[in-house]
Amino acid sequence: MAVYSGAVLSGSTNGRPIPVVAVATPGTAIHQAGASGLDEVYLWATNVTGVAATLTVEFGGVGDPGDHLVKAYSIPANSLPIPIALGQRISGSVAIKAFSGTASAINVTGYANLSR
Repeated sequence: MAVYSGAVLSGSTNGRPIPVVAVATPGTAIHQAGASGLDEVYLWATNVTGVAATLTVEFGGVGDPGDHLVKAYSIPANSLPIPIALGQRISGSVAIKAFSGTASAINVTGYANLSR
């Protein structure tokens, strides 16, 4: 049986929110899986501005729509955290990135359960 341990998203500094600065692909780095094992990823998005903003989350690549978990999802102005990924599993150094229609409008928070 796999043993999981909780970890901060690799794109975060000490667990702080990750501002989505990118406005196009490739997006802002959110998390990258290890070369071996499995990462179970949980993500929430918050709009920190007074205007709705779109969010696209890329899982492993930039292909549309194959690599998009969420595409141009509208996050309401001044929102509470909205669940984006709830336990999606990645491995093999797959990278999760995100971009928004408005730079720095969206913050992403979350964690990863790592199986090594």
